[in-house]
Amino acid sequence: MTLLKVGDTAPQFSLPDQNGKLISLTNFQGQKVLVYFYPKAMTPGCTIQACGLRDNMSYLKKFRVKVLGISTDKPEKLSRFAEKELLNFTLLSDEDHQVASQFSVWGEKTFMGRTYDGIHRISFLVGANGIIEKVFDDFKVSNHHDIVLAYLKSI
Repeated sequence: MTLLKVGDTAPQFSLPDQNGKLISLTNFQGQKVLVYFYPKAMTPGCTIQACGLRDNMSYLKKFRVKVLGISTDKPEKLSRFAEKELLNFTLLSDEDHQVASQFSVWGEKTFMGRTYDGIHRISFLVGANGIIEKVFDDFKVSNHHDIVLAYLKSI
């Protein structure tokens, strides 16, 4: 897995959101976008991460950052997740993990001695020009939002 890095052009994509509407990265041209990949909706870690972003959305908006969460879950499950947790950002369904593969976040994982393929929990800040500004790959689910906001405050 060769991760995309700062300075790379973000892969263009179109995916269905939690309501089944097709959303493209080009819809956000001229805006910063936090594209965050997470393994599975409605699991404890992914819920903590999503709620951290939800609760800090006003700060993200001050930095003019849109948020797109991507997992391999079906749109119906994403809709239930967004509704249950009152999420105030867009969730996208990458069922065939094509976009995760383009971002190099799909690959081998090990959990409790079992090896399988899945999404690695990594986020990318895509600049208004479509270039990756920052890769967030060293955080806990509980401080993901803090790491992102600290970076935004530093630039």
